Amino acid sequence: MKLAQLLLAGALVACAGRASQAQGVKLQLVTDKVQSPVAMAVPGDGSNRQFIVQKEGRVWVVQNGRLLDKPFIDVSADMVDVNPAYDERGLLGMAFHPKFRTNGKFYLYYSAPVDNPVKKGRNHKSVLAEFKVAKSSDNSAPVSSRRVLMEFVQPESNHNGGDLTFGPDGYLYIASGDGGGGGDKHGTIGNGQDLGTVLGKILRIDVNGSPYNIPKDNPFTNKAGARGEIWAYGLRNPWRISFDKANGRLFAGDVGQNKYEEVDVIKKGGNYGWRIMEGYHEFNVPDGADKSKLIEPIHEYDHNDGISITGGYVYRGKAIPALTGKYVFGDYNGKTWTLTQKGNKWDRSDLIFQNKPEGNVQLLSWGQDDAHELYMLITIPQGGGAPAKGFVYKLVKG
Repeated sequence: MKLAQLLLAGALVACAGRASQAQGVKLQLVTDKVQSPVAMAVPGDGSNRQFIVQKEGRVWVVQNGRLLDKPFIDVSADMVDVNPAYDERGLLGMAFHPKFRTNGKFYLYYSAPVDNPVKKGRNHKSVLAEFKVAKSSDNSAPVSSRRVLMEFVQPESNHNGGDLTFGPDGYLYIASGDGGGGGDKHGTIGNGQDLGTVLGKILRIDVNGSPYNIPKDNPFTNKAGARGEIWAYGLRNPWRISFDKANGRLFAGDVGQNKYEEVDVIKKGGNYGWRIMEGYHEFNVPDGADKSKLIEPIHEYDHNDGISITGGYVYRGKAIPALTGKYVFGDYNGKTWTLTQKGNKWDRSDLIFQNKPEGNVQLLSWGQDDAHELYMLITIPQGGGAPAKGFVYKLVKG
């Protein structure tokens, strides 16, 4: 469906009584020169730079509103070949060390070739690596500075997760998908429920180790057979995760199977149900399963509304007061919404912008800058065999 049709449909719904949150919000173009912008990171060093992650393996710098001519770093030579039209693999996440200003360190999550790829269950591997610049103000980083922290095999090409973010505690949180294939089919109980694998999890590590340390207060550090890196489990494909800057709550947009997409608030040791549940609904319930301790999402929507959630951020900027405290999120099909907490419930409203990109919008991701203002990262297919065109927009007051 064209974005114009989506906007018209949203307007009609709003007129029917469903509130539209953002009649005073519009999109301001930042760049249209990055092909597949799947993530954005900021260094927190006062430089007012935004780093745009391109799925094909490059990171680009936007400084003072201008895209620089050369990439910050290019790791494509160490990755699997990525088809931008449909491949879920690639360079998927980036985060800067909380002390980047003084140590110059940052982290990338990407898909790399694996030995014996024809062997069943070995499609590729996900790599978490540290890199370093000589000075935090540098706009290029040497690939040779790489220090690999973690590698794990992905049995299929899809459901890689890949988002990275440092929490207010200074630890790195990593979103990992269930390894792909339909229905979390790998393993006897599925990867999402298996504490012996890092797949289908939110991981939490201390990067200040060799290669890293596991924080002592991680929930499964002393559980036999469990991976100590696990912070929460039971997730299918947590594509984007983010912390609320005001209170430290961790939000995840978890991509569903065939029917339901969900938003979760991630808690220490929490089991979010996959593959037992998809959203609020039973999916593959083993005999004798205890569902009482599974944590339900704060929101779900079915595939009449969308096809693949992209997650988002709680807005804590100053430019758009009407969005303050609301979780702003969207779907790959271009639809955007907000969630507002009211007691124990979350109310969803349509987020309709005053202007719109032309074409069939595919919403890939979101970003947040040092001032906590939000960005929307999209592609638009061009037709005629031409590659899709990537855009980064900033949300501004209309």
